[in-house]
Amino acid sequence: MYKKIYLNDNWKFSFDLKDRMTEPSYDESLMEDVRLPHTVKATPFNYFDEKIYQTVSLYRRHLFIPADHEGKRISLNFCGVAHKAVVYINGKETASHSCGYTGFKVDISDSVRYGEDNVIAVSVDSNETLDQPPFGFVIDYMTYGGIYRDVYIEVSDTVYINDIFLKSVIEGYSIRLASEIEVSNPEREVCQIKQYLKDRAGNEEEIASGAVDMKLSLLSGKLNVDLWDINAPNLYDIKTVLSRGDEVIDEKVISFGFRKAEFLKDGFYLNGKKIKIRGLNRHQSYPYSGYAMPASIEENDAYILKNELGVNAVRTSHYPQSHDFISACDRLGLLVFTEIPGWQHIGGEAWKEIAVTNVKDMVLQYRNHPSIVLWGVRINESVDDDEFYARTNKAAHELDPTRQTGGVRALKKSRLLEDVYTYNDFVHDGKAKGCEPKKNVTSDINKPYLISEYNGHMFPTKIYDSEEHRREHALRHANVLNAVAKEDDIAGSFGWCMADYNTHKDFGSGDRICYHGVLDMFRNFKPAAYVYAAEGAEETVLELSSTMDIGEHPGCNRGDTYIYSNADSVKMYKNGRFIKEYFPSDSAYKNLKHGPIRIDDFIGDAIKNGEDFTEKQAETVKEILNATALYGMSNLPKRIWVKAGFMMLRYHMNFSDAVALYGKYVGDWGGSATEYRFEAIKDGEVKKTVIKKPASGLDLSVSVSKSELRETKSYDAALVRIRAVDDLGNPVYFLNEPVEFITDGPIEVMGDKISALRGGMGGVFVRTTGKAGSAALKIKTQRGVCAEVSFNITVERKDTM
Repeated sequence: MYKKIYLNDNWKFSFDLKDRMTEPSYDESLMEDVRLPHTVKATPFNYFDEKIYQTVSLYRRHLFIPADHEGKRISLNFCGVAHKAVVYINGKETASHSCGYTGFKVDISDSVRYGEDNVIAVSVDSNETLDQPPFGFVIDYMTYGGIYRDVYIEVSDTVYINDIFLKSVIEGYSIRLASEIEVSNPEREVCQIKQYLKDRAGNEEEIASGAVDMKLSLLSGKLNVDLWDINAPNLYDIKTVLSRGDEVIDEKVISFGFRKAEFLKDGFYLNGKKIKIRGLNRHQSYPYSGYAMPASIEENDAYILKNELGVNAVRTSHYPQSHDFISACDRLGLLVFTEIPGWQHIGGEAWKEIAVTNVKDMVLQYRNHPSIVLWGVRINESVDDDEFYARTNKAAHELDPTRQTGGVRALKKSRLLEDVYTYNDFVHDGKAKGCEPKKNVTSDINKPYLISEYNGHMFPTKIYDSEEHRREHALRHANVLNAVAKEDDIAGSFGWCMADYNTHKDFGSGDRICYHGVLDMFRNFKPAAYVYAAEGAEETVLELSSTMDIGEHPGCNRGDTYIYSNADSVKMYKNGRFIKEYFPSDSAYKNLKHGPIRIDDFIGDAIKNGEDFTEKQAETVKEILNATALYGMSNLPKRIWVKAGFMMLRYHMNFSDAVALYGKYVGDWGGSATEYRFEAIKDGEVKKTVIKKPASGLDLSVSVSKSELRETKSYDAALVRIRAVDDLGNPVYFLNEPVEFITDGPIEVMGDKISALRGGMGGVFVRTTGKAGSAALKIKTQRGVCAEVSFNITVERKDTM
């Protein structure tokens, strides 16, 4: 019977491969004990040379194979090794793999000794000089190194299920399941396949069966299932059982969603319904640990994208990413555009051959994920190469005729061999149009069109940049989203990008960080993130583009202030006095459901009720004072000066009157502090309140991805996001000071134990150490402000060795 056993513990590691290190007799006493996932080199947060992780390292592990396993098939599986792996069993080279982003398996049945100890050794080349994708020229992301995903063995009969490809067959209201099943069966014995569907209530029914020797195609009858959708990601366990007579010799269970996804010339359709894709690009990297994170952290990124940022899609730029992440997208209803490794450069024939193999591996390994709707079969932003890309397209279509292909380019009017023209549109610079019309980009106007990147390097933004800069960053994202929403023949867009990331010397801000994200590296929100959240998140969103501190701005002129909210309305108060109620229809972003809303009134009815003015005089004075609050005296629009002149002539008002009225109704200095209160209203109730006034205290706001940590196949980890806030809960963007992380119990910090809040924000990853119990993380600032997070850790080491 089939067994899957994880081998993530008890590895030995050496940063440098030394003589005889692959041989069983090598003395391991000087090697480091590590657990997987593992990175070859923990990196600093910033300002480090990418050469520090480039090496040929070695991992070793002992493996006892019971004597009764002889005659079975034993497969050693690696989910991700960066970047070239050579596997040795008992000192003999057994296999190699030349891609850091796809998995591979090695049949070690004839290489191991049964009833004895065996030694697995894996040399890992993480040098960026390798002649394989994505290497060959510059790359705008760090590539790290190590065995950074799971390793496991499979023990099965010599006759076993080698591959299953599940396909939805949807015709009107009829839903059926088609399956292509491949059995490894050297003697071509006649075996039986039965397939079962388990519904969400746990009920299991047989849906198809047939005799098989090597390959079998099955088609179920009509099924009583619900479709997989972004708002209802219905999943069903499909169990495929292989039997020899009455003996069950293998079975596979796949979590599957029934859906029909297609890109047409006028957009993207899911189950016949047109959906505008609103997504972000994601790198799989994290501070300090690079690519090496357990399932829970990968899953947390999917949660943030779907539930916090409210997007409906993600592009796995620029390589296939963890099955843990993609499976979370399946469960959450997050559409995925995944692609082969690469960045601009196309190498020689051997390099291209590896790239074609990468296409095949990507499709074979990921094609049962319902969330994946598009295969990326071009090297990101590369030039046209018809012969090469004819091969990559053919490979994808042959292995998966149910999905379309795309290929990300930065070229207009490029040769289109794929099904969808996917283009990085960086036309928007803050002033230019939000996006190019489809006809300006591609001559194939009858083919689907998708924007794969925008913004990003056009306006890098740090969390501690000036308020004007952060506001501009947010509005640029809103501008593109609004423009894309207007274009009926654009399937959607992916913003660059989800989170900041470490990069090479040729890119970024000189500190080895690309500040292109709407989140920082610890997944804290920059203001631009609220633009996405307001458009798609279910939880009530309410934030302002300004802290309302006038001294932050040139000439003490606050300029435009925007409300980011998904509420039915937002009520604004000043010093307890109602000013105005804003509605989504007040936004200038007419193609968004909840676009940013510009605040245009700081006075309300105060002048009308507080001065002996005519109604017209009160309204005109109010307009002049509001304009002065926004732009300052020196930048007032001409029309405001005209109105001021009229007030002087008609009502004999003078400059002294204007100064007195401004101080009374607008001025934010002297006397008591001005307080602004904003209330988000949903269904007639106040769901969230934001108060802006000068800070008088400091606190730490801490959110943890999970407090219940479970060790199953490896260590577990949690992300603790930290925001310094004032006494009213508002972020303090200019606080930059050290924080210390102190652990108690069976957890440890991943990275520096003393770090810094940057722009008042930071974070830390903690992981388990193999022991159960209670644990705590204490966070302490230099000035003594503290926060504490508690964890409960359980160890359930099932199916591990």
